Amino acid sequence: MTYDYNLRVSPEVAANEGLLMRFLAEEKGLDAKGVNAIRILKRSIDARQRTIFVNLTVRAFVNEIPEKTEYTPTTYRPVEGKPQVVVVGAGPGGLFAALRLIELGLRPIVVERGKNVRDRKRDLALISREQKVNPESNYSFGEGGAGAYSDGKLYTRSKKRGNTEKILNVFCQHGASTNILVDAHPHIGTDKLPRVIESMRQTILDCGGEVHFETRMTRLLIEGDRVRGIETQTGEQFLGPVILATGHSARDVYRLLAAEGIEIEAKGIAVGVRLEHPAELIDRIQYHNPGGRGAWLPAAEYSFVTQAEGRGVYSFCMCPGGFVVPAASGPEQIVVNGMSPSNRGSRWSNSGMVVEIRPEDLADRKGFGSLVEGGCEHPALAMMRLQEQLERLCWLQGNQKQTAPAQRMADFCNKRLSSSLPESSYVPGLIASPLHFWMPPFIANRLAQGFRQFGKSSHGFLTNEAVMIGVETRTSAPVRIVRDRDTLQHVRLQGLFPCGEGAGYAGGIVSAGVDGERCAEAANHYLETLSPQERA
Repeated sequence: MTYDYNLRVSPEVAANEGLLMRFLAEEKGLDAKGVNAIRILKRSIDARQRTIFVNLTVRAFVNEIPEKTEYTPTTYRPVEGKPQVVVVGAGPGGLFAALRLIELGLRPIVVERGKNVRDRKRDLALISREQKVNPESNYSFGEGGAGAYSDGKLYTRSKKRGNTEKILNVFCQHGASTNILVDAHPHIGTDKLPRVIESMRQTILDCGGEVHFETRMTRLLIEGDRVRGIETQTGEQFLGPVILATGHSARDVYRLLAAEGIEIEAKGIAVGVRLEHPAELIDRIQYHNPGGRGAWLPAAEYSFVTQAEGRGVYSFCMCPGGFVVPAASGPEQIVVNGMSPSNRGSRWSNSGMVVEIRPEDLADRKGFGSLVEGGCEHPALAMMRLQEQLERLCWLQGNQKQTAPAQRMADFCNKRLSSSLPESSYVPGLIASPLHFWMPPFIANRLAQGFRQFGKSSHGFLTNEAVMIGVETRTSAPVRIVRDRDTLQHVRLQGLFPCGEGAGYAGGIVSAGVDGERCAEAANHYLETLSPQERA
């Protein structure tokens, strides 16, 4: 027999299977000799009080042997000779779309502008070592998308959009730790995720799909009101319905769609900085303990949100025990992001600290200075243009290299230039800069208000031990590619399925994966409505 129990235990008991089994037997009156195994189903840390507890849901196997597989596998069968669907982009949206297409008996043709996940790593190293950004292979472009080398966090609030558990199980099937099925905030780690992505690619290839790297879409093949396929930079054409999953940094794709008169619209984003503290300090604050996390707790996380002058100010993509990385995707840009290895073991913890910006804020122009003067080539690209201008402004402040402008946190709030900067995880290096002066007042003033509020609610958080690193702009897509709510096709073009974060319908790895599966199902339904002649 199996029995599920909810337990509230100390961190030491939660970390030790023997202690946990003994606690369970005593707490629930079980015969310890009859409990053959226990399996943790859910785990979360309750750090609201000074005494820290771990909440567990455990399954006890009493006089029964547990099954070996802890995840639910998906069956993938050969699809050679089946109708094909073109998937543009090999990020989470594209990869999960391709795998779901195989499940449905369709043949995915995946085209990715960047390199495979292994070769891509060399180009990332060059950004830090030689200040060189390959515009086709960087932290945004390449197999695995923006999440592959930016942490692999799998937490999502978008559970109403689809089967998030399925996404986690598919990751486990391809090599991820089954801990992601258990933890409240699951996380693969940037050191483990590339191997998982390679395994997903191999499944696509083994089943008869195709994956083409260093292959950039240059135009959609459109006949009347229908998309027939794509053309690439080499002139090669791939035919079939198109799932467009190009990610939030493919600005050339947005410009291509705008030039073709394909319906897109500006979307709200959030912009700010990466805020980096010593991990030990965050541990002390969050765990209410001068000694930090101790032997049994992981690096502490935090989440902050407030309102400042009618706009949200909040932490984003928090990376405990992580690193700040240079995430530019083109020349004359500085963009920063955060990541953590699977053990979350670095000496620093960081998060994006960002301010909500809505399209109407740019129309008012107040608080943005010259950044929004002169307009842009298409109204739907206004938010993207703001991102570009901020990233170039940051590059100019950073000596026109990947050296990032930075300022101590308390100095920023007090409008003082930092005479020195703390040691940082950001490898290309920091340069002291008055962020309070050159960042748009719309952003800088709200950030300062937010920091003061966070410092009141979490004593010690607002400190000069923390450093702000500019700029964080790629929190989400600045453009939405407009699609029909029911069919998921573009509102005007049949056979085009805008997908994932880059299309404006997801925010993070799991929600992008869910949207990829939904787009695959929509493409399958679309093909079923076509006659044999139309399919050809």
